[in-house]
Amino acid sequence: MAERFGGKYSPQPSRTGPGRPVVAEPRPKGGWRATVLFLSAFLFLFPAFGDGPRDMLLGLAAGGTVVLSAWLTREGLRAEAAFDARKLARRPAVPRKLAGAVLTGAALAVGGVIADQGPIYPALFALVGAGLHLGAFGLDPMADKGVAGIDAFQSGRVAQAVAEGEAYLAGMKDAIQRAGDRALERRVDRFIAAARDLFRTIEADPGDLTAARKYLSVFLLGARDATVKFADHYGRSRDAAARADYEALLTDLETTFAEKTKAFLTNSRSDLDVEISVLRDRLKLDH
Repeated sequence: MAERFGGKYSPQPSRTGPGRPVVAEPRPKGGWRATVLFLSAFLFLFPAFGDGPRDMLLGLAAGGTVVLSAWLTREGLRAEAAFDARKLARRPAVPRKLAGAVLTGAALAVGGVIADQGPIYPALFALVGAGLHLGAFGLDPMADKGVAGIDAFQSGRVAQAVAEGEAYLAGMKDAIQRAGDRALERRVDRFIAAARDLFRTIEADPGDLTAARKYLSVFLLGARDATVKFADHYGRSRDAAARADYEALLTDLETTFAEKTKAFLTNSRSDLDVEISVLRDRLKLDH
């Protein structure tokens, strides 16, 4: 679908706001290498069907192992990008990139067996393949970041609160795509960036974490539910009034989020309880 160009210096400015940059979601580095690794599986899969039963089974096993390696590697890159974007983060529980390297070496070892190269060459193929994988993608984060001197239970609660918030944001992003409006998708991206600013603030200084989790739960659950209802309605009706109301709601919520980013640093619990009450009333009206 074609989309009108808009921006700060355009005769018809964009609806995403004047001069307000959209912070992109952290993207994994080297994702194209994982795609190349996935495509390399066909070097085993296609020839397998022209060989005998033994070689065909080994070829399918090797190709499937490469596909699994590519998937694990891609997930490892995503986990690493999320790790790098946070000030406080636990190392991934499963070293996916390392597992991908082991599986790549195993697939090449099976290739050596198919070629009847004896026991030495398959082992060398495995070592070289695993080494090349590590050289291309590196290791997973092997140590926690920013948690030195922080109680493990407290840091775990922070990580859980941020994970819950990210799940709500993912629900918003998935829902707004159903509306089929690129400008609204960018507007939601801007809201998501404001929410992540607050996540980083909570990670750096949890303060009253119980209050923070309560606020995030009310705030983001309401925003997600409003987005789901709006996307379903707007996708069918293209209601301009509903669109304007939804954008106004996002603007109000985004402004509130920016204010709370500062307020959480002051640990003003009484003001926060008032804000939660007002927010609940506002979301009920918009539903």
